[in-house]
Parts: sequence; structure tokens; C-alpha cells
Amino acid sequence: MDTNADRKLFLGGRLKRLRRDLALTQTAMAADLGVSPSYLNHIERNQRPVSAQLLLRLAETYDVDLRTLGQSGGPATESQLAEAFSDPLFQGLAVPRHEIVQMAEDQPAAADALLRLYRAFSDRRARDRAEADVTGGAGDETPADWVREYVQSRRNHFPELDALGETLAAALDDETPGESFETRSRRWLQSRHSLAVRTLPADVMVEWTRRYDPHRRRLLLSETLGPSSRAFAVAFQLALAEHDAELTALTEAASPPDEPTRRLLKVSLTNTLAAAVLMPYAAFHQTAEAGGYDLARLQARFGVSFEQASHRLTTLSRPTARGVPFFLMRVDQAGNISKRFASGAFPFSRFGGACPRWRLHSAFRTPGRIVTQIIETPDGQRWFTLARTVDRQGHDAFTEGHDLAIGLGCELKHAHRLIHARGLDLSAPEVTPIGPACRLCHRHPCAERAAPPVDRPLKVDDWAKSISPYPFDDAARP
Repeated sequence: MDTNADRKLFLGGRLKRLRRDLALTQTAMAADLGVSPSYLNHIERNQRPVSAQLLLRLAETYDVDLRTLGQSGGPATESQLAEAFSDPLFQGLAVPRHEIVQMAEDQPAAADALLRLYRAFSDRRARDRAEADVTGGAGDETPADWVREYVQSRRNHFPELDALGETLAAALDDETPGESFETRSRRWLQSRHSLAVRTLPADVMVEWTRRYDPHRRRLLLSETLGPSSRAFAVAFQLALAEHDAELTALTEAASPPDEPTRRLLKVSLTNTLAAAVLMPYAAFHQTAEAGGYDLARLQARFGVSFEQASHRLTTLSRPTARGVPFFLMRVDQAGNISKRFASGAFPFSRFGGACPRWRLHSAFRTPGRIVTQIIETPDGQRWFTLARTVDRQGHDAFTEGHDLAIGLGCELKHAHRLIHARGLDLSAPEVTPIGPACRLCHRHPCAERAAPPVDRPLKVDDWAKSISPYPFDDAARP
């Protein structure tokens, strides 16, 4: 049976819009169509379907294209409304899908007005955040923002966790020397904490890559994890099992503003301790210095990933054994930034993306290869940077390989210590001028500019065209 042929058409909202556009009452339209006002009222309320005969009368009487009646909604689509209602602003309302569909179809003008208002609010919120970055204000702060700012206030260095990590790593070495970290840690968890580690199929773990079952005392890991990610997951559980009290005390001492922020900070600190166990400070620093901060050598020596080794390099701030002060940024192919860390100065803005002139973004064109570049920020500072793609932890049917990129850098004055800078003329280097996020950048002209700076007025001239889509005045907006 042809289900499309038998499908009933409920077009009440669209029929009502047509009647109002024609400035007709229900009684007048019913008379034009040869039906009773009550029947038309039932159709407009979607209590009766629209018959084929009535559709033909509509087409003949009002010269209506029947295809327009069959189109759902107006300018505001169901997906656009659903995206708006997913904003944390509406948290707790839980607007059901059928209400969103009904709004899109039956009240298209109101739906479009809501979207326009929401977009204006979103633009204003983004601008406020950008302006707060310029002026040093806090803006709207999420738990992730708060944790990131707290970690940065510590220069991404927690000496107490480094000390705990070195002690635990040494104890693991003494217990069973010569074995892999994962093997030693699994045995330690089993013998000291009666905690077993199991690797399960992805269809059993579903969206989880790591999950602790406290009732059966099992750490469950997804088969999608690679060796370095699996070792880090075991190190995370080991850090919690051995030093939960210390991690909790450090978390509480930071005075996070609410429970979600507290939980997120504890996870961040536990990750830091896990890295300190996998890559003990003294050994990692010594290997880095001896090998010219060769990331491949660090990966091989400690059995970690490129991202894990890069992240650890941003923590080397021990006063008696300082490393090169690196900064790190991680982005996806859409430009979303999911990590920002620095042991020293950080040349990029808190909000918005990085400059498209930085080769961090072009790293996606050469997956798995390190791309180097010397950049200059608007204040005249020069930085040596390297970028490389990495795989996301775990995967699903929609995840491609090398879908994240890591950008690592330091001030140019430290570049001579890095093996990755060898062969470059550091005294007279080729330099790429870059800026912060476009809304904060005052460099011009720039063909890559995606938005005008928030604190400069546009300078549009209909007699000339700049290479920049948004030419602006150098004078600050009053």
C-alpha cells in the first residue's frame, strides 16, 4: 500500500496563515470554499484533515500554489529552534520536540521573531565576552572557564602533585621493574585496592571510554582506546585510588563556586596527577633537556601520545629544574578550542579562535606531520611554534582520524634549545604576523579577517575595495 497516498494532511496552521494573509474571517473563507464555518474551524485546529477536494477549491478560489501549503514551517525551521532551545539559557525548561514542531509550523512569524531575538542575544553575549577580554573583565563564566582560569593562575604547575606522582612512579618501579606501566599499574590496583581492569567492546561501553564500577570494583575501558590512552586511563584510576584525599583537599582549597565546577576541577587535578605518574617530573625534564625537547623521543621513552607529551611540557615550572615555558592550544577542524595551557606567557585571547594565519589550522592538510612556524603578535613578541594533528580519544562512526590539532610554542628566545628549530636562521627568521581572535585584532589590512574588531568603527568606502572584507578606522570607537 502506498502510505504517502493514504497519509492524512493536517494543515491547520498554514491554512490559518493563508486566511489571515487574505484578511478573511473564518465565516468569509468558509463561504468562499463552500464549507461550514465550524468545519473550517476544525481544520484550522488540526482536528480534521484537509481533503483533496478542499485543496483543489483553495487553489481555484485563491490562486494558491499547493506546493507552498505542503512546505512545513516558515523561515524558522525545527532544527534552528531546537538549537536555540538547547542553549544553557533555557536550562530546566525542557521544551518538548512536539512543541517546537508546532511552533515552527503553526506560528512561523513568532518562531522567526524568537530566533531573531535569540541570535541578537547570542551576538551580544559573544561581543560582551570579547570586550571583557579586551578590558580584563570576567564576562559570563562557565565551569570550564573557571577551571581553565584557575589552572592558568597556577601557571599549570602543581608541585604537590608532581611530588606525589614521582613517589608513586618510583614505588611502581620498585615493585615490578622492567614491565610496562600499564601492566605494573593493573597489578598494583589489583593487589593494593582489589580493583580489576577490564577492556570491553565498544558496543558494550557505548559512549564511555572509561567507567569505574564501584560495586564490582572494576575499571572498564573501551576497546577504542589506543595503548597510550589506555595507560592514561589506568593512571587516572590509580591516582584516585592512592590520593583521593589529597586531590579533594586541593580542590576544596581552590574554593570553586559551585558543585559542577568543583567536580570538573577535581577531574583536572586528577589528570595532572596521572600525567605526573606516567611522566615523573625529574625524569621527564632530564629527557626533554637532553634530547632538545624531541617529542618523538619523549613519546617513546614514556609510552605516551604526542598530546600527552606536549601537555606535560607546559607544566615544567619547578624552580630548581625549569623547562622551556611552553604554551599549548588544541583545536578541531571547525576551529573550536578545547584546550589552552601555558607555563609562561600566552599570546592568544581567552575567547574566540586563533588567527587563521597560524599554521595550527593548516596542520590538517598534512596529517601526522609536525609543521613549524615563527609568528609575531601585535605587541612585537616573536614565538616559535609547532603544530601536528592527533587522533581524538576513542571514536565512533562519525569520527575521522587526525581530527584534532595540537599547537605548541614558546618565545623565540628559547627556540635554540629545541631540536624542532634546528636548521632555521633564528637571528633573521621568516616571520608571519598574526593577531588574536578577529574581533580583538587591530592588524590591517588582512584578507583572512572574519569579523571587524569590536572596539573600532568600520570604514566602508563605496569607491574602493580593500583586501579585507572589514576595513576599519584606527581610532578607537568612542
